[in-house]
Amino acid sequence: MTNSQNSPENAPDPAFLASLTTWLKSAAPQIGVPVSLNKFSTGQSNPTYRLQTDLGTMDGRFVLRTQPAGLLLKSAHAVEREYRVMKALATSPVPVPDMIIACDAPDVVGMKFFIMREVDGETLFDPALASYSVDDRRALFYAKIEVLAALAAIDPVAQGLEGFGKPTGYIDRQFATWTRQYRASETETIAAMEFLITELPACLDREIPGFCIIHGDFRLDNLLIRNRTEVAALIDWELSTLGPAFIDLSYWCAMLRMESSWPIGGLGGINRASLGIPDEAQLVSAFCAKTGLDRPANWEALIAFQCFRFASILQGVLKRHLDGNASADNAASVGGQARLVAMLGADILSRYLRKTI
Repeated sequence: MTNSQNSPENAPDPAFLASLTTWLKSAAPQIGVPVSLNKFSTGQSNPTYRLQTDLGTMDGRFVLRTQPAGLLLKSAHAVEREYRVMKALATSPVPVPDMIIACDAPDVVGMKFFIMREVDGETLFDPALASYSVDDRRALFYAKIEVLAALAAIDPVAQGLEGFGKPTGYIDRQFATWTRQYRASETETIAAMEFLITELPACLDREIPGFCIIHGDFRLDNLLIRNRTEVAALIDWELSTLGPAFIDLSYWCAMLRMESSWPIGGLGGINRASLGIPDEAQLVSAFCAKTGLDRPANWEALIAFQCFRFASILQGVLKRHLDGNASADNAASVGGQARLVAMLGADILSRYLRKTI
């Protein structure tokens, strides 16, 4: 987490650091004494800070992740789930930061939090990877497929995640959850969202193959990249759960369909082949080859579902901005993208429905 585009700023109240320091002296003395705590400027959900201790250099660099201040939606900002899943994955092929300690008592600093070791890696935000060579672009895209395939191959129970999610009913639960979250964050009527909420349930396959750990927000800026083509860590596991193997892949593919000009942009309108970037069919084919699974027949409806889900997430970002407790500086523009993403999803679902009539 050492990228200049995601540099820490905005030190918290000194009382926050003082309370944290007192708690750490007994709870985690091995990480040293905190000397500074600075907030990263990006990250839309859970505030994230670089914690520097007196151990010096990288040995003394940690990351503190907390719930945001203010009234929280039920089941949102589950930092304890992030900590649990990354700690469980420490012995797996999926790269994650080393977990240090978690605190579920909100009275220490005012909210739940956890601390992990900082990873030496870069956060990227441009899915077109403009500064990359053709070969490096292709290599990084397929490196991401390797991570997804590795995640899909893990037995959640054997990895210590029994009870982390229910073995069946993922699609219906997610649809109900994100409809509820959207209604709780709704600031205006978005016709495309109403269309998706009405039409999606009849289109979604409840028998998507595979059962695995789901990251829940698999996209470029939740990966830390080292040496240009190596995934050093997969971070931001707040939305993680258990469910079908194609959920993370379909979410990433939906993200890539978004227009490149949007605040959180994709590759819409960009000639992927000229940049050496695999197209969607190639990414899906590579994942299927690695996992031995077949692509769901209703793939387009699943992409529309992921647009609905992401639009609901963005609406929550906008609502937190309007309520004054947004985590990132660009929350207004990012949250305002909810309508655009919903419109994309509605268009995809409309075309899918026309083909199935």
